[in-house]
Amino acid sequence: MLAILFRAYCLSVQFIVRFVGRSVSYLVPLLAFVVAFEVFSRYVLNRPTIWAYDLSLFIFAYIAALGGAFAQQKQAHINVDILYLKVSARTRRLFNLLTYALAIYFMLVLIDISVDKLLEALKYNYRRQSEWAPHMHHFWIMMISAGGLMAAQLLAQWLEDIYALISGRELFAERESNNDEY
Repeated sequence: MLAILFRAYCLSVQFIVRFVGRSVSYLVPLLAFVVAFEVFSRYVLNRPTIWAYDLSLFIFAYIAALGGAFAQQKQAHINVDILYLKVSARTRRLFNLLTYALAIYFMLVLIDISVDKLLEALKYNYRRQSEWAPHMHHFWIMMISAGGLMAAQLLAQWLEDIYALISGRELFAERESNNDEY
């Protein structure tokens, strides 16, 4: 019964993270267009925009923060493999449990701080200190979402490792054939 609940949670998180990760990937061409437009406007037309720099910062932040959980899902983050690859699969899972727990804690702290910043931004109508002066509340909403998404992804991977350590089997059968990677 517990395995069914773990699988349902992990598959749900996997779907949401994949959807969000792929969705924000469509912002990359938009970011390139905004930067190219600013360069064209500044150096060819000699009329720089007041909005392109701020917009490019926001788009890049959205891509990096919301794409982080997708990168975690794909195990695309940088590892320090000197010790990790020299230990048994069971020890690697124990390392993962510790790492994921610390990362989840960090995400919860990030969410807590972002909620405070969001409330402050809404209360005082904070804007970015630039000529364009866009509102800042959307940024903090995105940070809360990104932190929650990353925490959910880390928890899913944590549950997979817990299940494997306790039962001696993979939570998902298709991963058993790839067990050499772990």
